[in-house]
Amino acid sequence: MAANARTATARTKPAARKKTAAARPPRKTDVVVPDVEPDEDFDDEDDDAAEAQESEALGGYVTATLRGEELRVLPPMVWRQSWNRLLNSGQIDAFAELAIHPDDFELYEDLDPTNGEFGEFIGEASEQAPESQGKSHGPNRSTRRTRRR
Repeated sequence: MAANARTATARTKPAARKKTAAARPPRKTDVVVPDVEPDEDFDDEDDDAAEAQESEALGGYVTATLRGEELRVLPPMVWRQSWNRLLNSGQIDAFAELAIHPDDFELYEDLDPTNGEFGEFIGEASEQAPESQGKSHGPNRSTRRTRRR
């Protein structure tokens, strides 16, 4: 068998590159300190304690206004996912029966709210809740690029 140019020479690794200075100088970042002073009169613990005490007195319910009447409703943070599915599928009365206090449900039926009025009612209940419902996001992605190999 005759040797050809490819099989006759030994395979070698390409030469490693020498490390050189970076093409760009490193970025300098200045630390900026905000010019804000804390409010000495603000006491977050007292507000939280008062809200917790009020919530406990209501038995976990918050009050919200529907067509001029105050109704007790469970705050959105304690709703079951099945309740959300009822609400999202338009079964508002079935949802209301679960979320509104049993003593106030008959008044809810008598008020017979529109979808807009019920949405405002739920929005007000969300604002009355001691914790915001906000969305939960995972950790931020790294701003650094992955190293090329």
